Amino acid sequence: MTEALEVRTHDSIAEIPAEEWDACAFATGDRPLDPFMTHRFLFALEQSGSVGPRTGWQPLYLSVHKGGQIIGVAPLFAKGHSQGEYVFDHSWAHAYERAGGEYYPKLQIAAPFTPATGRRFLTREGFEAEGLAALVQGAVEVTANNGLSSLHVTFCTEAEAIAGEALGLLHRTGQQFHWENRDYETFDDFLAELSSRKRKTIRRERQQAQAFGGEIIHLTGDDLKPEHWDAFWQFYQDTGSRKWGSPYLTRAFFDLVQETMRDDVLLVLAELDGRYVAGALNFIGAETIFGRYWGCTEFFPCLHFELCYYQAIDYAIAHGLRVEAGAQGEHKLARGYLPHETHSLHWIADSRFRQAVEDFIVQEKRMVDEEIEILTSYGPFKQTTVEEQD
Repeated sequence: MTEALEVRTHDSIAEIPAEEWDACAFATGDRPLDPFMTHRFLFALEQSGSVGPRTGWQPLYLSVHKGGQIIGVAPLFAKGHSQGEYVFDHSWAHAYERAGGEYYPKLQIAAPFTPATGRRFLTREGFEAEGLAALVQGAVEVTANNGLSSLHVTFCTEAEAIAGEALGLLHRTGQQFHWENRDYETFDDFLAELSSRKRKTIRRERQQAQAFGGEIIHLTGDDLKPEHWDAFWQFYQDTGSRKWGSPYLTRAFFDLVQETMRDDVLLVLAELDGRYVAGALNFIGAETIFGRYWGCTEFFPCLHFELCYYQAIDYAIAHGLRVEAGAQGEHKLARGYLPHETHSLHWIADSRFRQAVEDFIVQEKRMVDEEIEILTSYGPFKQTTVEEQD
């Protein structure tokens, strides 16, 4: 007799034991596959007040139980807006509301404020298919039973997107810029695959940035101290206020990162005359280093490119990783970051609106595919190298 599956919802990730969650998230070894899906990252968001009441991100985590064991979990949130998602559905919301419906609240399976690809339906090894199906069904039922407009799964893996589409969800694609490590041993090995003009440009940018008059330092693990977060908080506030109106993360989040995640981060700081003038925050996974936030208090030519992109490449080469540099930014193309397809899944309650969204997604995919092809052709790599990567 097949054991029944039970799907439960949780108002706090604290209700799910960390070891159970991380076993599903493949985060029990020395380095998590995806730092943004670890129990400690999501707990830090919740404990710091970065998600929760009055933030528009209300936790409603899912867990799947079988035979007294948790075999699957998912980071589900009730959303009162579409901020901090990076897969834009504002036009959908406006159309839905013009037709007389209420688009918000909606449900979202995501890593909040994090446009990084990773597993969203987290299952224990050996329970992949039934765990994913149960999480999809559970999330759809929560959406429908509460009379909500829609469910969205953002920056999932391609395999999850294919499986979710087979289960009746709409599959949407987008594009982002990633740097792929072709087993380079040095930065010069990477440069050797670029066209002569692009190679000279990057060398010139690095020289200009590194001549800012100070020192660039890498900090991770126990080398990170509270004063480093004090400096980075100033950078983060400045960038956040300019890009989003107000920063998504609270100051307490960075204190919790210092306590529980300092081994999962690389903080790159520029120090000049005893003060920190710029910084870039990266999170480290088993296969990828994820560039997340950048900021500065003084402007120096090309320092942004150096701290965010070239220092990340240096670290990735030294540790056998690839680089995801976050959302948007075609300026990344000239610096060796090529366009890659991203994936999301969507369930729309209203059948007529669902059909309109599906038609839109089909047309959008054609444009995304064309954009990726065009951008790749304008990339910095020698043509033969690009063909090999494809």
